[in-house]
Amino acid sequence: MVQPATGVLLIADPFLKDPNFMRTVVFLTEHREDGTIGFVLNRQYENTLDELIPEVEGHKLPVYYGGPVQMNTIHFLHRYPEEIPGGVEVLKGIFWGGDFDAVVDLINKGKADPEKIRFYIGYSGWSSGQLQTEMNEKTWLTVEAVRNLVFHSNAEEIWKDSLKHLGGEYEMMINFPIDPQLN
Repeated sequence: MVQPATGVLLIADPFLKDPNFMRTVVFLTEHREDGTIGFVLNRQYENTLDELIPEVEGHKLPVYYGGPVQMNTIHFLHRYPEEIPGGVEVLKGIFWGGDFDAVVDLINKGKADPEKIRFYIGYSGWSSGQLQTEMNEKTWLTVEAVRNLVFHSNAEEIWKDSLKHLGGEYEMMINFPIDPQLN
């Protein structure tokens, strides 16, 4: 396993009971001494983008639950560095944020491919030292992110596929029950 860093995936331990993070995968977009920011990749939100952003009316792009922090904000990851200026490259070819007017224009022209742009309501955040405490408690498994997991075509499979990406003994965790006492 790797240390938490920008561009790393946090994979929830199979027995993590926190409802915000149970069986989730979080893509870390910023990891610094003063804190960490990331987005839950595998929990789709109940509203589509056009229901949240009036400027893109009629474009029913999915929105994902990025995390429990600032649920009144929309964030996005994309693979459109030329079309959306101002984004921060988190991982080779994967950008966080940028000019939102350019995003709206891309969507309204019908050129926003859900395989290349993902929207999140809220984000996941940890203050200085908080994530390290959770790592010490073995709350998270870590692995270097890859594009096919960040932009997975089936959000419901990201947690399992991330464990497969870790390989070895971790792959068998896919079949662990949520509550082993019920087994």
